[in-house]
Amino acid sequence: MKYQIKQMLAQSPPGGAIVNTSSVNGLGGTPMGSLYSAAKAGILGLTKSAALEYGARGIRVNALVAGAFDTPMLANAIHKSTGGNPEAREKAVDNFKSMIAAGRIGNPEEAGQVIAWLCSDAASYVTGHSMIADGGLSARFR
Repeated sequence: MKYQIKQMLAQSPPGGAIVNTSSVNGLGGTPMGSLYSAAKAGILGLTKSAALEYGARGIRVNALVAGAFDTPMLANAIHKSTGGNPEAREKAVDNFKSMIAAGRIGNPEEAGQVIAWLCSDAASYVTGHSMIADGGLSARFR
């Protein structure tokens, strides 16, 4: 953000939109994931602070709070947690899906659509927001 903000302030007119990426793990703790959760919570605090500091200068700063998306990172986490056992993997994926209100793991394109909206003029009055896109995974906890 240091360099993005510098560039956005130098433009004529100044301004722009930044979307940081956090995680539902940043909304609370995660067993065996304290460092990841702390880092993602920090992103949310950073996002809100930057929104307050630069909003009057035309820079909007928001965060995508991502849930489970079909990415190599999620595949790796499932692989590690199941020891690579295909049957255990399938059971873990099914169990995970059962915790998501939408009943499925998201497509990366869906995260991209949220980010595109946050950067668009349609979101011109949205700043300092933590946009949760998790298929309802965290709905029972917030």
